[in-house]
Amino acid sequence: MKPTNIINSMTLHTAYLVLGSNQGNRYGYIRKALESIAQLPHTAVSSQSHLYETAAWGREDLPPHINVAVAVRTPLAPLSLLRSLQQIETALDRTRQTRWGERTIDIDIIYFDGLVMNHPDLRLPHPLMQVRNFVLVPLNEIAPDLQHPVLRRPTRELLAACPDTLGVTLLSEVP
Repeated sequence: MKPTNIINSMTLHTAYLVLGSNQGNRYGYIRKALESIAQLPHTAVSSQSHLYETAAWGREDLPPHINVAVAVRTPLAPLSLLRSLQQIETALDRTRQTRWGERTIDIDIIYFDGLVMNHPDLRLPHPLMQVRNFVLVPLNEIAPDLQHPVLRRPTRELLAACPDTLGVTLLSEVP
């Protein structure tokens, strides 16, 4: 009998994440978070945007963020992925003191397959994604035709209609 490859027999999900950092070595925190995500069990980053610098959304008195969008393939269920991402945030000195405050790293699940979910710990798709340029600009780079499962519009259309007026500046790939 031929041995089966466990990874190939797993159901893999596609999740779209947006990472942001506006405290300390922003590039370093983004790089370390991406490395940590790629080390999750049987998980791989399948697509990644360039880096963007964006004004702080919701609190304009804070330093700007560096943001990046990634698509990952993972066998983890949505809440398991959330817990794993929160562990990465904690390992990278993330503290949750103030809503929309400074943070070493923030990792948001924007989409998970085409799932619509309203759990106390996780809402999918991310409930504010369509009003945030810092989400839509990098997401549009890697998934312009990805359909929002509730609004039934692709990323490129959500970006064109986004009411957010805060600037988003292309920086580079992750150093």
